Amino acid sequence: MKLDTQAIAQAALDLLDDNGLDGLTMRKVASALDVQAPALYWHVKNKRELLDAMARTVFVAAVDGVEAPRHGVDWQDWMVELAGRLRTSMLRYRDGAKVFAGTYINDEAMWRTVELALRTLEDADFSVADGGRVFAIMLHYTVGFVIEEQARTGADYDTNPYRRERLADGIDTARYPRTAHLVVDLTEVDYDTEFALGLRVILAGIRAVRTEQER
Repeated sequence: MKLDTQAIAQAALDLLDDNGLDGLTMRKVASALDVQAPALYWHVKNKRELLDAMARTVFVAAVDGVEAPRHGVDWQDWMVELAGRLRTSMLRYRDGAKVFAGTYINDEAMWRTVELALRTLEDADFSVADGGRVFAIMLHYTVGFVIEEQARTGADYDTNPYRRERLADGIDTARYPRTAHLVVDLTEVDYDTEFALGLRVILAGIRAVRTEQER
């Protein structure tokens, strides 16, 4: 296998299921690639650059094949689909959203996707500035949602604290009956449904703000 930034990033992503982000080290990545750790530094200078490369790999996979909305496709539906693609890509790896959060992605796929989004929003009568805000809101919601979604697998704990019985035992139901009911119900959440609902709520808010501004 040719050793390059992409190969290193993919090897690091493949290690996440066993080690999680906190357990990921350059040494472990080098071992997975059957090279010495110093060989990695020709391609990624440090773990920060490694995380950027990993995030780029996740994003490129998410937007592969993305095109502008077809005729008759609403801009909101297009944005929802784009966010769903990113969520799916991050969920392929343990801590995938943590990897993505706060990284810098300097890649043609990123700039092309942003341009498509801004053009789509411009066609929906958003200014470039407002379109940029909408794109950022959707991106941040998606990453934040998946961070929480992945945390609830309990992979970072010896025993998953989010299990229904543990949550139920941890709350005084007599004092906090509504909270207990809510928290226990969260263990049965359909994340696909919750994610889509959140997106629609955000979009409804954006529409309401636009309407108010136009008045």
